[in-house]
Parts: sequence; C-alpha cells; structure tokens
Amino acid sequence: MVKVLVLYGEEPDATRYAQHVELCEQVPGATFRHGRIFGAAMGEPEHRYYAEFEFPDMDAFRAAAGSPEFAATGKDAAAMGHPFTVEFAEIS
Repeated sequence: MVKVLVLYGEEPDATRYAQHVELCEQVPGATFRHGRIFGAAMGEPEHRYYAEFEFPDMDAFRAAAGSPEFAATGKDAAAMGHPFTVEFAEIS
C-alpha cells in the first residue's frame, strides 16, 4: 500500500476545502480521506489538518501520480494559500 500524506499548517476553510475534496476524489485508483488534527502527544500539534490518498500498490500510485487529476489537486491545494507538506509512504 502507498499513502500520500498531506499536512496543513492551518485548518482550511470548510467551504473552500469541500471544493478541493471534489478534485481529490477524482484521482484514479485512490481512496481519499481528510480531517482536523485535534491534538498531539506532547504540546500543541505542529499541523492543523490532515489529508491522505491511499493506493493499493506502487503501480497504482505511479499511474495516478502522472495523471492530470493528481496534478490538479496540488495546484488547487497551493491556491488555497495555506502552508502544507506532502510526504509519500510505502506501508507494509
């Protein structure tokens, strides 16, 4: 399994993020999830919102990563104007 982890420094506006979710749900072969970060083990959390794309395997991830739908999600996330990071994980 492959996950694309997106961590936002600020919680996005719910109405605007709903538009973003519509784009994310169009990425081929992916399951998309998201939610508010409400705490951390010690102190305040570094991030305020979490999103992930889940792919069944590396081939599905590679196919989606080159798609116009996946590219559109990155452009739209940047357009929201909140700082975010994206990391990729292979889960066994």
